[in-house]
Amino acid sequence: MCGIVGIIGNTPVNQAIYDGLTLLQHRGQDAAGIVTIDDENRFRLRKANGLVSDVFRQEHMLRLQGNVGIGHVRYPTAGSSSVSEAQPFYVNSPYGLTLVHNGNLTNNAELKQMLFTLAKRHVNTNSDSESLLNIFAHYLDQYPNALTPQDIFDTVRQTNNVIKGAYACLAMIIGYGMVAFRDPFGIRPLVLGKREINGKTEYMFASESVALDVVGFDYVRDVQPGEAIYISFDGQFHSAICADNPKLNPCIFEYVYFARPDSVIDGVSVYASRVHMGRLLGEKIAREWQTELADIDVVIPIPETSTDIALQIANVLNKPYRQGFVKNRYVARTFIMPGQAQRKSSVRRKLNAIATEFTGKNVLLVDDSIVRGTTSEQIVEMARAAGAKKVYFASAAPEIRYPNVYGIDMPTCQELVAYDRTAEQVAEMIGVDKLVFQDLADLFKSVQIENPAIHNFDASVFTGEYITGDVDCAYLDAVANARNDKAKAKLAAQATNLEIHNER
Repeated sequence: MCGIVGIIGNTPVNQAIYDGLTLLQHRGQDAAGIVTIDDENRFRLRKANGLVSDVFRQEHMLRLQGNVGIGHVRYPTAGSSSVSEAQPFYVNSPYGLTLVHNGNLTNNAELKQMLFTLAKRHVNTNSDSESLLNIFAHYLDQYPNALTPQDIFDTVRQTNNVIKGAYACLAMIIGYGMVAFRDPFGIRPLVLGKREINGKTEYMFASESVALDVVGFDYVRDVQPGEAIYISFDGQFHSAICADNPKLNPCIFEYVYFARPDSVIDGVSVYASRVHMGRLLGEKIAREWQTELADIDVVIPIPETSTDIALQIANVLNKPYRQGFVKNRYVARTFIMPGQAQRKSSVRRKLNAIATEFTGKNVLLVDDSIVRGTTSEQIVEMARAAGAKKVYFASAAPEIRYPNVYGIDMPTCQELVAYDRTAEQVAEMIGVDKLVFQDLADLFKSVQIENPAIHNFDASVFTGEYITGDVDCAYLDAVANARNDKAKAKLAAQATNLEIHNER
């Protein structure tokens, strides 16, 4: 999962892109990058490992000159954590192209082979984003004359025809403009905003609407599944559907965990959807937990994603709601850390229990989901160490039993605590007295209440059904071998020597 931002304006964009990326920092803390185009039609690029605030110092910001640019925050699901795989990526032909990408391509190996044999293009990293950029460049290169909007849309259509998986992309073409496009299923989010400055229109794209808010852009709409939007550097706006039979199937996990609550994605308030999740899960607990319901003394969220959910559960159950954990906001989100050892060591540094809220009480802990079980197990241990008599647990998401191949780091079934286990067995694994999961139908309903036009979702982590239709057992085995923690360590050790912090 990554975050992307793009602005095409009439005033310098370096600070606005930086501000937008800071609002998307929750989507990736591994690396960050910004590229702008200056008055002499040169790319100005800075990217490095680290948080946005660490990567961009004053001297870097001063060099990122220009009124157009794109930015990226990275959480690696394909390739390694090497800075050589940080985005944006760049190729010098045709014209000069740069691209940022949120998502994951499921046919990257085939794309790299195709690029080498048919296009004579070499992909130097394991990043699927570099492959995507070169595919786009290959098809754009077939137009020998000055590009028209239709040429660009045809390029996107041809790109869509050969790449598979999830992708929300922003690209800049020297001398022409910015292109935004989204996969035909709309798995990964991408929103469009605009504002008027001195009588001229500026446009902005971002992974979440919250990035528009902080920079002062008004939310216009979401980029549609299979849609491409081309905005020329002189402000001409063009759009077209560049895929056959596009259908909106957004990733349901965006609403459960990844997106900020103050964002709107595909017409759905993330905050409102989580409120509905809490209400429906509370109603399930009230129906099914007759004995335990009388036993619960207090409802406590595991911060921060689950706080709104837990409050609704407490209201439905007519139980006290308390903040029993204090979060250290300077520790990254443990679920999206790249290694299991790092995730384990960070849980204790991230949370601390308030003993008075646990001592002698039967507590219902609420979290957005249970993935590997590492965090849940340690939090339960903390609650018992703080004096809790019994610990119950509610997950706002159903059992996560299958890998995600569309940009979320869930590469192997064996890493998922609910895989091939019942709820009772998971409860024993994480050490709770009883455990309840949200029903999948209720999770869908929580989002559809806000936007009934969404009829289906990417819910492959719950169902094992992959909507792109190209994922089978052999593919999942290959992904598991390539992306488990041992493989990631090997990739890091074999990273290319292109560790360049570009500051041109």
